[in-house]
Amino acid sequence: MARLLIFGLGYTATRIAEGMRARGWQVRATGSAGDMAFADRAAVLAAVSEATHILSSVPPGRAGGDPVLETYGEALGDKPLFYLSSTGVYGDRHGAWVDEATPTIAQSGEGRRNARAEADLAWLGLGARVFRLPGIYGPGRSALDRVKEGKARRIDLPGQVFSRVHVDDIASGVVAALMQDAPAGAYNLGDDLPCSGNAVAEHACRLLGLPLPPLESLEEANLSEMARGFYMENRRVANGKAKRVLGWSPKFPTYIEGLAALL
Repeated sequence: MARLLIFGLGYTATRIAEGMRARGWQVRATGSAGDMAFADRAAVLAAVSEATHILSSVPPGRAGGDPVLETYGEALGDKPLFYLSSTGVYGDRHGAWVDEATPTIAQSGEGRRNARAEADLAWLGLGARVFRLPGIYGPGRSALDRVKEGKARRIDLPGQVFSRVHVDDIASGVVAALMQDAPAGAYNLGDDLPCSGNAVAEHACRLLGLPLPPLESLEEANLSEMARGFYMENRRVANGKAKRVLGWSPKFPTYIEGLAALL
C-alpha cells in the first residue's frame, strides 16, 4: 500500500490528504490536525520509515532554515519528496511573466533575504517536486469573506498584478504528481488570469451586492509589514509546465469561476 507522510496538515495539505485517501492511500501527518506531533521524534521517525512518499507544507523558520530538513532530513533517504513552496521565490518582476526556468532570488544571490527561497532551493537539491503557489483562496478564505467581514481593501497601485489559485486546484495538481510519480523539479500551480487584487475585491462586492471599499494609497492603508511586502511585488505566474507534464488543468481557471463556486 502507498503511504504518504505529510509534515504540517494545514488548510491546503488537508485537501491533498483527502484526495490521496480517496485513492486508497494511507495518510499520516504531523500538526494539530494530524495524528502525531512534529516534536515526537520516535513517532515521526517511524512514520518516515514506513512512508513511501513524503510531503512537506511546513514553511521555513523566520530566522531561515527548513524545520523538516533540519530535524528529519537525514532520515528522508531517497523517498519521493514533495514540497509546497511559494511564487514569492521569484521576487518582484515588475509585472512580467515568470515560469519555472526563471531564476529565483536564491539563485540570483538575494536568497539570504528570503528564507522561503532558500528552503525552495534546498528541497530542489534533494530531488523534490516543488510546487510554487501564489495567493491561495478557497472556502472561508476568499475575497467574499473579506468583503462580508469588512476587511476587503482596494489599494491604488496602477499596473499591480498578482496570481492566485483555488485550494482545490492545488490539491488536484499535487495529487496528479503523486499518482504519476512526476519528474523532480519545480511546478507553478496558479490560475490562468493574473490580475489586480482590486479587480477581485470589486467582483466580490458585485456578487454580494455590497459597496466597494474606498480606494487607498499604500501609505493610507497602514498595512502590516507582511502585507506591505506583498504589494511591493508584481508578477504574472505561468502554469504551462504543470499542464504539460502533470496533465493538470485548473477547475477554476479564473477568480470569476472560483468566487462563483464559493458563493
